[in-house]
Amino acid sequence: MNYLMKSLLDKNTMVNKSQLLLSLLFIQLLVIPLFGQGDFPPLPNPPKLVNDFSNTLTSEEVLKLERKLVAYNDSTSTQVTIVMIRSLGPYDISDYAFQLGDKWGIGQKDLDNGILILAAMDDRKVFIATGYGMEGAIPDILAKRIVDQLIVPNFRMESYYTGLDKATDMIFKLASGEYKADTVATSGEHGGALIFFLIIIFLFVILPLIRNRKDNNNHMGGKGGGIDLFTTIMLANMLKGGSKGKFGDFSSGKGSFGGFGGGGGFGGFGGGSFGGGGAGGSW
Repeated sequence: MNYLMKSLLDKNTMVNKSQLLLSLLFIQLLVIPLFGQGDFPPLPNPPKLVNDFSNTLTSEEVLKLERKLVAYNDSTSTQVTIVMIRSLGPYDISDYAFQLGDKWGIGQKDLDNGILILAAMDDRKVFIATGYGMEGAIPDILAKRIVDQLIVPNFRMESYYTGLDKATDMIFKLASGEYKADTVATSGEHGGALIFFLIIIFLFVILPLIRNRKDNNNHMGGKGGGIDLFTTIMLANMLKGGSKGKFGDFSSGKGSFGGFGGGGGFGGFGGGSFGGGGAGGSW
């Protein structure tokens, strides 16, 4: 009797172990393909600069961004990469971005000139990670400004392509030296300059026009001393230019790099490294 009970227990134990092993195998097969559920996606094959594992963008939008980033890579060797996943799982987005950038080797090995835009769509988080060689051109304060002023507002409106398109335009300008990082970063903190220009406009444009009108009324059309139209336009352009470029507002206007096109396919990442540079936000 005791022998029979022991045999039954041993058989049940073996069955339970088999069921457990099958269950674990099934879970493993189910989880592995789900890139972005806390796992790091493998290096894309063939290599691509735009990798949408979340299926958020249309195929046409992916193609447009890919052509643009490939053309910039071909002309500058700087690799700007977009990765969109569903979820970060247990990872912090900054840690995930740095590890992914290192695993893929984004940027050139000797230059470390890689930039990664990582978006976790279900978590509603985005992060721009910069390689060691790009931290001077795009310091954390400017990466944060790109996220807050270009990516997040568009993502909130579900304009994902527009946000990425404008963000990469601004990254191109900073990385290529069209905008100097130190000038843009510091100018964004001086809101008083805008007030100064408004005072200039009032003193030298509006006030003379008011005086001119009074003189015309008092002297029956006598010529007043107002500023001519050319000067008015020049001052207006100064104000307009200051509010966009100098004062660090990235949100207005279209980028000048939208015309990148053509070029061959992307040849692959160069083995770049990432430190701790970058910034992120949520929408």
